Amino acid sequence: MKSLYRSNPVVLTLTASLFFVLAYNASFWSKFIAVTGGFSLSNAPLYAASFLILVLMLNALLTLVTFRFLFRPVLTLMFCVTALAAYFMSQYGTVIDSTMVQSVIETNPREATDLFNSRMLLYFLLLGVVPSAVIWRIKINLPSLSRDLFVRLGVIVLSLLSAGGLTLAYYKHFAPMFREHRELQFMLTPVNYIWATNSYLKRKMGRAATVAPIGMDAVKGAYWKDQTRRTVTVIVLGETARAKNFSLNGYARNTNPELSKQSGLINFTNVQSCGTATAVSVPCLFSSLGRSNYSESKAKSQQGLLDVISHAGMDVLWRNNNSGCKGVCDRVPYEDMSKPVAGSPFCNAEECFDEHMLEGLPEKIRASNKDMVIVLHQQGSHGPTYWKRYPEKFRQFAPECATSDLQKCTTDDIVNTYDNTILYTDHFISQTIDMLRQMEREDQIDVSLMYFSDHGESLGENGMYLHGAPYMFSPIEQRHVPMVVWLSDNFRKRFRLDTACVVARTEQAFSHDNVFHSVLGMLNINTAVRNPSLDLFQACTPAGTT
Repeated sequence: MKSLYRSNPVVLTLTASLFFVLAYNASFWSKFIAVTGGFSLSNAPLYAASFLILVLMLNALLTLVTFRFLFRPVLTLMFCVTALAAYFMSQYGTVIDSTMVQSVIETNPREATDLFNSRMLLYFLLLGVVPSAVIWRIKINLPSLSRDLFVRLGVIVLSLLSAGGLTLAYYKHFAPMFREHRELQFMLTPVNYIWATNSYLKRKMGRAATVAPIGMDAVKGAYWKDQTRRTVTVIVLGETARAKNFSLNGYARNTNPELSKQSGLINFTNVQSCGTATAVSVPCLFSSLGRSNYSESKAKSQQGLLDVISHAGMDVLWRNNNSGCKGVCDRVPYEDMSKPVAGSPFCNAEECFDEHMLEGLPEKIRASNKDMVIVLHQQGSHGPTYWKRYPEKFRQFAPECATSDLQKCTTDDIVNTYDNTILYTDHFISQTIDMLRQMEREDQIDVSLMYFSDHGESLGENGMYLHGAPYMFSPIEQRHVPMVVWLSDNFRKRFRLDTACVVARTEQAFSHDNVFHSVLGMLNINTAVRNPSLDLFQACTPAGTT
């Protein structure tokens, strides 16, 4: 390939640093200017100093990692990855931390393809492929190895000293700004995804090699004594449903027409998630740790709720229509229901709707001779391709946003499409309740259901879309999740649950921290790992009964 022109590594590295700071950081600069009170000439020195600091710091980093023959490959990789990072930050208002990197890495291919669109391709071509091609067309004049090392060391030291001096000069401006707006550190690319990837890999490599058992003392309590009827409890694990769009919680649209008619349904209005992404919330809520004590390494190093239920002698089954169980179901029977099945009315060529998880389930229940807990992990409202999440008859709110490029849609169209996913979730949960109610009549079993979403979703509020924002400054739409409990009359009587008492607690503040302990409490499973103070049913059963 013929070279465009010749240059040396020092000039090219500085030019690349300028390009990174200017071309890929529109979201960062927009936020930076906003938190400094908006654009004004009086802030021009601050803007200039900030720009120079970022260029100098990045220049030091690139000088360190683009050593000689690594120059082109490293920059090519960074251009391409940074182009994609800039696209998601610009289009969806996302910020990048280790949780976001984990979500990207653990996303299955089907979910990944949902994100592809023409605008994403344009970003990748213009900001990834084009600068990479330019780099490969430039002939780099490499000095001798000893001189190259000496020059690189000098560039790194000079860049860091200069950046440090400017930082000290403007420290009184930077200190309060970055303390009050910590999200800025997650918006500066490529630094954000480099730091986040390093953090993610450190967590992965630090995982415990063994899984410690918990709840080995779990036993069925007094309410199981002398009972001849089996019990079946279904836990519906929702995906990306936010409480704000449930009419059960006061939303103006009737997005819960079926659940609102279900007798015995109890709706909790004030529930907070453990995280803002599936990769965090799911292992967190099924663990005994609680959000304040949760870490991925801790969760991976010990058993969780499903294990404790198994220790108590119950059968457990996880049916999945999502991207896996994030390690939660590793030691219990697992069925992947997400792959299209020929002949199923709930599958198309690409994926299956959530009702597919109910196919064959009554037969599974009847085949077991034991009490059961079944988890149904929904596809739910997973975006940005919301219009793919529900069958045709649930396209009731229109016009829809039938593209993953949400910038092409109005906010109303996005909300319409999202609300259709909630409408279908309402139907799916109601169908599951109807199935359980029928089995109670026909098979003489006591049944119950608990539903909660793993996290919420942003639909354009404050320029943010999707989910996965760092929890410390995530919007309420990504944390406030729906939660409902349905108890058959026989189940309620068997376990002495005072439903009037439970209903009286539905507006109290709860969170995913309550799930582990409440499921055990609802099923009257006694174990030392259950914390009665976090069991939302504890106050509504006869005092002192075990």
